[in-house]
Amino acid sequence: MKYLFVHQNFPGQYLHILKHLAARGRDQIVFLTEPNANHLAGVRKVVYHMGRGANTATHPDAREFELASLRAETVARTAMQLKRLGFTPDIIIGHHGWGELLNIRDVWPETPLLGYFEFFYHTAGMDVGFDPEFPPDPSLFPRIRAKNTVNLLALTMGGHGQTPTLWQRATFPAWAATGIEILPEGADLALCKPLVVARRQPLVLGEIRIAPGEKLVTYVARNLEPYRGFHVMVRALARVLAARQDVRAVLVGGDEVSYGMKPPEGGTWRARMLAELGGKIDPARVHFPGKVAYRHFLALLRRSDAHVYLTYPFVASWSLREALAMGAPVIGSDTEPVREFVRDRHNGLLTPCLDPVRLAERILELIEDEALARRLSVAARRYAEKHLRMQDHIAGYRNVVRSLTCGVAI
Repeated sequence: MKYLFVHQNFPGQYLHILKHLAARGRDQIVFLTEPNANHLAGVRKVVYHMGRGANTATHPDAREFELASLRAETVARTAMQLKRLGFTPDIIIGHHGWGELLNIRDVWPETPLLGYFEFFYHTAGMDVGFDPEFPPDPSLFPRIRAKNTVNLLALTMGGHGQTPTLWQRATFPAWAATGIEILPEGADLALCKPLVVARRQPLVLGEIRIAPGEKLVTYVARNLEPYRGFHVMVRALARVLAARQDVRAVLVGGDEVSYGMKPPEGGTWRARMLAELGGKIDPARVHFPGKVAYRHFLALLRRSDAHVYLTYPFVASWSLREALAMGAPVIGSDTEPVREFVRDRHNGLLTPCLDPVRLAERILELIEDEALARRLSVAARRYAEKHLRMQDHIAGYRNVVRSLTCGVAI
């Protein structure tokens, strides 16, 4: 069978499906993407190059759609070259978020399309306006609404839609949600698994060394920013450090902005929060390693005594799934995306997303009550084994692909 995957950042959400298909060794797998260093044996990566970005003369509210249109044009041109070389996929699987798929059906109008719908933007009731510390500027509301232009066009393309969680589907209009199927994403349970010895040995991460007797609090995000509760986390840590001298914390993430706005005064959110808290954040006890290798991420979560995952009402990170799979004692924000995975005092603790005092109390409770931490750790792994199995993730794709390709299974 011939597969065409499309995502501007290979492999995107498709890593595990690609590994499954490549391991079978009987399919032709082509992946259209922008340049990056990632590779996967058995997958032919075809790179497209954007000629330019959006024009600065374009109205600011329309620039994102102009960029999506340029991307759609470039992807379709590259796809046409593939077609001229004799490649016609049996199915196209791709992400709708950046406009790459908008013109793809002009190239292969008869090929089934499975498109990933990640999030429908709103000017109220979800991420925008959620945090009163950063009230939204109403002048930006038209731009937020315009971010759905690609979503709305994609919903008219006649393909089949997918999204990983009930909450993400609920962000879309009711008339659209009926055409979007839930295909839950899992975790590699063989790789993301607890290791008892992790707590008995020193943890070494570059220059960071955590001794077995120390209490380790962890936090992971792509970037350290308010959307993922970074400001709340650092304020809570100041209280935790004052209460316990044996606590160390490792906060993983870059200093860029993935979601939301940059600090209005410039610089980074990390610099802003450290300036606010001053000497309350001891650099000998709180570590910022930046973005780390995946093996170091696994080691941190296996060793963690309390893993904090906070998010505005926005798309939940893969790291939450992986933390549960590794049996990390999780403290999650009491927001809808997290509640879909974490039940309070069953497989983790929930805390108000924007309350550093309550978060500090939760962290201290978890590191002081070892019996509670062990119980939540076991329950987290059991939850993952029931709800985050990779075979179920692949089976979901298998069923959809079979239905779209007249019986051919993934």
